[in-house]
Amino acid sequence: MLLSEYVAEFFAQRGVRHAFVISGGASIHLLHAFHNNPNTMPVCPHHEQAAAMAADGYARATGNLGVAIGTSGPGAMNMITGIAGAWFDSVPCVYLTGQVTTFRLKGESKVRQFGFQETDILPMVEPITKYCVQIRDASRIRYELEKAVHIAKSGRPGPVLLDIPDDLQRTHIDSNDLVGFSLEPSVIPSHPDADQIDALTALITKSERPVLVFGWGVHLSSASQAALALADKWQMPILTTWGAKDIIPADHPLCVGVFGTHGTRTGNFTVQNADLVVSIGARLSTRETGSPLTSWAREADTVIVDIDAAELEKFAQFGRPITLPICADAMTSITTFEENCDISGEKWTQWMSKIRSWQQSYPICDVEDSDEINPYNLMNVLSDVSPDNAHIFSDTGCAVAWLMQGFRVKSGQRTFHDFNNTAMGWGLPAAIGGALALPETPVICVVGDGSFMMNIQELATLKHHNLSVKVILLDNSGYSMVRQTEEQWLDGLNVGTSDQSGLSFPEYKALAESFGLPFMTAEKTSEIRDVLRTAMDIDGPSFAHIKIPPDARVEPQVTYGYAIEDPEPHLPREEFLNNMIVKPHPKSLEAIAADRMLKTFNLR
Repeated sequence: MLLSEYVAEFFAQRGVRHAFVISGGASIHLLHAFHNNPNTMPVCPHHEQAAAMAADGYARATGNLGVAIGTSGPGAMNMITGIAGAWFDSVPCVYLTGQVTTFRLKGESKVRQFGFQETDILPMVEPITKYCVQIRDASRIRYELEKAVHIAKSGRPGPVLLDIPDDLQRTHIDSNDLVGFSLEPSVIPSHPDADQIDALTALITKSERPVLVFGWGVHLSSASQAALALADKWQMPILTTWGAKDIIPADHPLCVGVFGTHGTRTGNFTVQNADLVVSIGARLSTRETGSPLTSWAREADTVIVDIDAAELEKFAQFGRPITLPICADAMTSITTFEENCDISGEKWTQWMSKIRSWQQSYPICDVEDSDEINPYNLMNVLSDVSPDNAHIFSDTGCAVAWLMQGFRVKSGQRTFHDFNNTAMGWGLPAAIGGALALPETPVICVVGDGSFMMNIQELATLKHHNLSVKVILLDNSGYSMVRQTEEQWLDGLNVGTSDQSGLSFPEYKALAESFGLPFMTAEKTSEIRDVLRTAMDIDGPSFAHIKIPPDARVEPQVTYGYAIEDPEPHLPREEFLNNMIVKPHPKSLEAIAADRMLKTFNLR
């Protein structure tokens, strides 16, 4: 068979049914191989970035590999943003790039380029892949494919890239003569040791205000159900990062919600007032902890389970040492904890009661009668009408912040986002990938107008395959998240963030109709429910346009310098103090002192 045919069959045997491919001179043989294989199908988006992102969404939805293919030069380079998203979120994707023929490679010469569209892609993607290699010998294809897939899926998962010259793609090989890859033993501890179990048990036993944090790593290790079983046994309140929001349904009695710079007041008060944080599979980036890192859970003992030792070591490097770091897989850690930590959570009823009082005092959505659409009210309605087994893909900016704060996840639903790269334009192609991966699963794409414009061409891909993706477009006339930053730091001067300051947007009804998509719009609160229900009921793709006021903002949101328990809009200072069990951060204390001084001199 041809080497390209071997590649297609290799992925078919591993359950990969779709590859996202942009045709080109150096990738055409791979494209045809996936087309000719009876068990694979090439899906052809209109941009390599979208192809890379669709493969990412495909992998997230299935838990298996995602595959995308681009041609040499600009095709390969266009994939980089999508590759980075898979890298930062530890998603196992295989990216294949075509390359000029081996006899046109520049080799050790000092020229910039010898073959037409020759680009040395490997050094560009090396920082954002677990493994990247150029195939120079056709007989090595089995070895390199097996090695790449093993690396992509083992340990902390992530993307890999194989660069395959055009002449090798069309070389005939005998698959019986190919050498395979021998697995190397893992160096990652399989589970916490006895001393760590004893230390964890002691910390939990003495705790009065513990909290259990779940992160995206719980999904990556297929440990979602085990995580809930552990929480039920310990009866410990649960916080999640954005990547794990869908692990626990919103109506679960232990669910507190999300936390961080774009978290909820309840979530932030909970983690900041805790005396013990047990975090499993959460990288705990600055979006969760705020800045500086020393302000996060500052009076709590911390137990952090992560498969990546570097993620554990960063805490001490940034001045917040971990009480008990455990370098291990999330699934094995959770099962080990459940089997060996005999913990009773009955003594935490007072702590749970305090958390419930925060939830009652600071709801995410207050029902309102205004005609203007409040995005949190929109998320409330979307929670009601979305199917119980829906997969919701969100793009970045205000769209994901409103979704993560306000959407009430049901049991069986999944929420996906480009959590750490947060690239504008990710949502639509990723939703396409997710819909192709699981065709019987309802898919919803929540995207802001700014992000939507980044990969708007993929509406054609959506229509071509008639995928049942419900596009919910939040039209707030530009980059609302950045406008919020301009208000905080630049006196509200808008530059390149609105239709009055450098951006232009299409007429969405005409746009949707030009792609052959059913269109509906809501401009008033009273119209939201009917529009969303209509969008959900349509057989095939639909396009729901929701008009959000340009001044709608993410609230609460933490500004730099404040610890995450004190986001904007700031609570009245005495009310804030009454919610703090631990000593407030110095920045908040300064604000409280200034507020009291103003009141003393009748200046407020």
